[in-house]
Amino acid sequence: MQQGFLTPGAETDHTLVVVFLRGGADGLNMVVPVEDDEYYRQRGRIGIGQGDTARLDDLFGFNPALASLLPAYHDGDLVVIHQAGSEDRTRSHFEAQDFMEHGGHVMGGWLARYLRTAYRQAGPLSAIALAKTQPEVLRGAPASVVMESFDTFDFGASAPGFFDALSSLYGAERNDLGEAGRDMLNAMRKLETLREADYRPEHDVRYPTDDFAHGLRQTAQLIRAEVGVRAVSLDLNGWDSHFAEGPLITPLMRRLADGLDAFQRDLGPEMAHVTVVVMSEFGRRVYENASLGTDHGRGGVMFVLGGGVRGGRVIHDWPGLSPEHLEGPGDLPVVFNYRNVLASILRRHGGVDDLKPVFPGPALSPVDLYGEDGTREASLEGGGRAA
Repeated sequence: MQQGFLTPGAETDHTLVVVFLRGGADGLNMVVPVEDDEYYRQRGRIGIGQGDTARLDDLFGFNPALASLLPAYHDGDLVVIHQAGSEDRTRSHFEAQDFMEHGGHVMGGWLARYLRTAYRQAGPLSAIALAKTQPEVLRGAPASVVMESFDTFDFGASAPGFFDALSSLYGAERNDLGEAGRDMLNAMRKLETLREADYRPEHDVRYPTDDFAHGLRQTAQLIRAEVGVRAVSLDLNGWDSHFAEGPLITPLMRRLADGLDAFQRDLGPEMAHVTVVVMSEFGRRVYENASLGTDHGRGGVMFVLGGGVRGGRVIHDWPGLSPEHLEGPGDLPVVFNYRNVLASILRRHGGVDDLKPVFPGPALSPVDLYGEDGTREASLEGGGRAA
């Protein structure tokens, strides 16, 4: 248990890190169905060759740009969910992202509702968005901090007498406002300290130098600082691969894999209490287009790292990519609704007896990420499938 510095006796059992791949990541070229001949017929120029992939099981292989995730997969710390997505069929980035971040056609973000339900006395650093603006997934959270990095976090705290003046102001208040103000000042002081600290990752880990890896590095620093952080949101943008898909998404995949690999190795045993979930608003169409790219589709992939998952698996219900198994103009159907993946994670993290306030709408059928049902196919019935 980690003791939170904001509220006496507060504890942080788990931290959820939500990574959003904005733009519609091509799950078929990330986790490749190398034994499906139709994949190569539909993607004669942009398909990833069998010999180039890192095999995961008897059907799928990782794109070589994701090779850094292989140790986590083979160690049982990473599970892949193929044919994942939402029931949104607009194929609009903005509508699909909002739908997924809100958890349906409801107000506010699903992660905000979870925090509000599970942690009624959440401190001001319980939710962190490493972004320029607050993401929709945290809209309505009881408390959240939005910052691009510690380096840019400054509310004028460096001005002489800033903290002393605010401390006097809130110190005189013996009510909820005063307590909230004092918590806010504690949070600001802690972030100032973290900004000035020389963070040294464990196990001689060297993070890549890109912005995504920098965000993960600071996430690890927040977790190690025991500030009571329960949720972190960060994005990796640029996955809209209509043109020249290979050169566009290969460096993005490498950034994703290398960053997550460094993060996991940095935290080491602490990953038992940290879950990273990676999602995108939709996948891409099965067939390649004339510009060596792919257009907006439906089913994609999700990754879940750490938190006690029973990894080393690709969860799927693969029918093949022949036209009779596709949806609409040539899309991989969604089998695993993203809410059912998230529901399994939130149930593991605890704090709520009923997830209905978090995900109002259709009944949930959590995907078996932790081996609780004994079989990988246990989640295929009922609500595990998306409409």
